[in-house]
Amino acid sequence: MKNTLGMILAGGRGTRLGPLVQDRAKPAVPFAGKYRIIDFVLNNFINSGLSKIKVLTQFKADSLIRHIMVAYNLPRSMGMYVDPVPAQMRIGEVWYRGTADAIYQNSNLIVDSGAERVAVFGGDHVYKMDINQMMEFHTSKTADLTIAAIPVRQDQSNQFGIIEVNEDWQIVGFEEKPAEGKTIPSKPGWCLASMGNYIFNSDVLIEELDADAHEDSEHDFGKNIIRAMIPHRRVYAYDFATNRVPGMTDKEIGYWRDVGTVDAYYEANMDVRSVSPVLNLYNVAWPFRTYPIDYPPAKFALDEGPTRRGHAVECLVSEGCIISGAMVLRSILSPGCFVHSYAQVEDSILYDKVDVGRHAKVRRAIVDKGVRIPQGIEIGYNLEEDRKRFFVSESGIIVIPKGAKL
Repeated sequence: MKNTLGMILAGGRGTRLGPLVQDRAKPAVPFAGKYRIIDFVLNNFINSGLSKIKVLTQFKADSLIRHIMVAYNLPRSMGMYVDPVPAQMRIGEVWYRGTADAIYQNSNLIVDSGAERVAVFGGDHVYKMDINQMMEFHTSKTADLTIAAIPVRQDQSNQFGIIEVNEDWQIVGFEEKPAEGKTIPSKPGWCLASMGNYIFNSDVLIEELDADAHEDSEHDFGKNIIRAMIPHRRVYAYDFATNRVPGMTDKEIGYWRDVGTVDAYYEANMDVRSVSPVLNLYNVAWPFRTYPIDYPPAKFALDEGPTRRGHAVECLVSEGCIISGAMVLRSILSPGCFVHSYAQVEDSILYDKVDVGRHAKVRRAIVDKGVRIPQGIEIGYNLEEDRKRFFVSESGIIVIPKGAKL
């Protein structure tokens, strides 16, 4: 890892998340209370010993940059850093035209680092991964490019970039969201989907990016770079289902989620807060860092009978929260939330400093930062009325945006 530069693509709009990205980039969206989505890839890098990291940002990057600067202040004197890199238009008067173009416009960072390899990863997925194991596979195959891939059912192939491999896992074909993707030779009915995580040899990456920059293309890794490399480079797929991190349980193996829609994001959060989650945040052998919060401990106040008892069941409750004579069920409370007496919160996600008034009822909702829910209001009990005021997902998840006045 000492000769590897990590580059994280964190500039996507994430428009399918609706109101959740009206003021922030997708990788900066909160997750599991106190974390952000980008914490997953950053912790995967750092826990794997990869500590020279550039995070490429573009849209609505302010909160993302502040989060990175405070949470990942590594000792630069020891050659370690996590640097946000805003779009700079170094090549011309254009923003990033695709994932490959984002790296091309910052190829000077690769040259200046002197790195032999570059790990190009996305910043908006939820998973744990030991990058060393993928790197060992890359070097053992003397590959020019290795792509992390996850098995998916063939009937899901229209949702992913599908990789075709031979028996040695060398990539011989790539299709973007085909109706019926080519299956894995040893696993009938299953295809290999690209996770958008790549390890390149640096010289090869720069050559391919330079060639693509002068072509009439979409300047995208999946649609252009990979396809161009397959005929004349050594391109391999790494099976993510074989990856193990220290302390991982058997049911965690192969866990990876694209949280690109409100429903997918909600489901991933609800899984983490469940009694026996597939994704375990409490694994001390694979620490999960984030922005340090100097708040007091969570407090559960009052016990005056069943209607005014401060309690939470099957929840994640972050520091600084106060549940005062209220009931919170199967929910996630981010730092600094206050749920007042006689209120009820069910199956919901509350972002930082949400205030739920007395006798209010909130069900199957995502409430953004700083929103005040007035006393007596009901949310999630009449979807027809909720749709008149708020964004409601296909499965009926209500999203109350930051700055909403109820």
